[in-house]
Amino acid sequence: MNYKSIILPFILFSILVISHLSCSEEPASTSRPGIIPLPAEMSANGERFRIKASTRIVLESEETGMINIAGQLEQLIGKTAGIHYGLSSNSLRNAFIFEKDTSMANEESYQLLIEKEGVYIRYKHPRGAFFAVQTIRQLLPPGVEGKDRIKGRGLILPGFEIHDQPRFPYRGMHLDVARHFFPVEFIKRYIDLLALYKFNHFHWHLTEDQGWRIEIKAYPELTNTGAWRKQTLVGHYRDQPHRFDGQRYGGYYTQEEIREVVQYASDRYITVIPEIEMPGHSLAALASYPWLGCFPEKGYEVATTWGVFEDVFCPREETFEFLENVLLEVMELFPSSYIHIGGDECPKTSWNKCSHCQQLIRDLRLNDEHELQSYFITRMEKFLNAHGRNIIGWDEILEGGLAPNATVMSWRGVQGGIEAARMGHQAIMTPVSHCYFDYYQSKDSLEPLAIGGFLPVERVYEYEPIPEELEEAQRRLILGVQGNVWTEYMKTPDQVEYMVLPRMPALSEVAWTPADLRDFSSFQERLHNHRTRYDILNLNYSKHIFETTNPISRHGNE
Repeated sequence: MNYKSIILPFILFSILVISHLSCSEEPASTSRPGIIPLPAEMSANGERFRIKASTRIVLESEETGMINIAGQLEQLIGKTAGIHYGLSSNSLRNAFIFEKDTSMANEESYQLLIEKEGVYIRYKHPRGAFFAVQTIRQLLPPGVEGKDRIKGRGLILPGFEIHDQPRFPYRGMHLDVARHFFPVEFIKRYIDLLALYKFNHFHWHLTEDQGWRIEIKAYPELTNTGAWRKQTLVGHYRDQPHRFDGQRYGGYYTQEEIREVVQYASDRYITVIPEIEMPGHSLAALASYPWLGCFPEKGYEVATTWGVFEDVFCPREETFEFLENVLLEVMELFPSSYIHIGGDECPKTSWNKCSHCQQLIRDLRLNDEHELQSYFITRMEKFLNAHGRNIIGWDEILEGGLAPNATVMSWRGVQGGIEAARMGHQAIMTPVSHCYFDYYQSKDSLEPLAIGGFLPVERVYEYEPIPEELEEAQRRLILGVQGNVWTEYMKTPDQVEYMVLPRMPALSEVAWTPADLRDFSSFQERLHNHRTRYDILNLNYSKHIFETTNPISRHGNE
């Protein structure tokens, strides 16, 4: 079907009114536009589309998703240009025209044609149309992001023909809100960044040793007690002796707030995957309900330092009942087909000493505590599978035997993903070598305190998620890639923004753009256009990639 062959009647949504269009215009660059991630196919046609008083947004479909997308496009331009709503059904020229095309192979693909006469967007599913709008957003001058109207200037879109679809179906960003808690307003701002760069999964790390951040109505002590620690470590964990701030710290999300975030993300075609840690990293839960641990008489406390702790969930029947009840409420809040159950960094010290655990190993005829963890994870997987959900776990879930339907998130390197794929399991690649955004991104001596390591933008960008060792059929089991943000040393939203920008856009191109099109010099050039956008949006970001000097190393490759 031709871009311009649109079937009437259309639903017209939003008349865009911009005053003083005869004055100076503000076009975006047409030679190398700052689109990140780079589209699969694009070519300039030398034309320009001018947004003016008669410009309209035309929808072929009345489905709710498309109405929301049109509203987002209207809001993007309207907050700087001024817009009046209106209805019509006969505008085929000087319009943003959305046309559904069920013949397209990928639900996330889109085709965009920008000509003098109009902007034509073809899509199979509204999510493809949403991604097209993000491309349009990046083609518009950064000034549209501001609060002030662009007075006396027109908005110009450079002419392009773009055929685009993502390389990987899973494109994720993670955020740990347990070490440090962030308000709903910032979670939405974080999701906005994911949307801009065409990520489609938000991995929300909600429980930890240092805090339980999700309201569970069946177990109120999880937030009454588990959401709060009596103080927090000052400085780096390596610093001795440890110092503390002496201030009670915490917070949690109500179920109403969780629903609000999930809907906000859904409106931007982002799936929120909750993580409820088990069997390790569970001190906040044990402090709330000591009977969940192997030795409740010890008196557990919410952790005030970072690291790995020996006290973990005890695999008693009452523990499984507790976790199943928790997950029932989690599933009510999160429609995601995936529930992340952690499974990482679970010391076996308590299980070694626990008479119940040792008897359970004998009763189940297991070889050791690693197989006991496999039993634990497999049991929780069966429960979630029975409710129509699947689990994701960190690559430690491979130890002792992998649960039958589990997806592996490979973090300690790429070997976990390789092993999972060879076993016929799907995997998501998120190795510390390229995807941990809590590492230093510069060797500048003035860099803010971080956990260690060195991960500059260039190294993120060079990552190839498909291991060469895999055979062709196994390669298809690599679902995609994810960036992780652990917040031991990120106390504020500003610090989180600094650590993810501009590494997040670098990873977005790894996740979306065909491998043979990726070029760091091109990326760096396009990224310069985003710096202005960050400034207008008042985002905090690392400026090292925009500088020509190489600061003296202080941290090295820690």
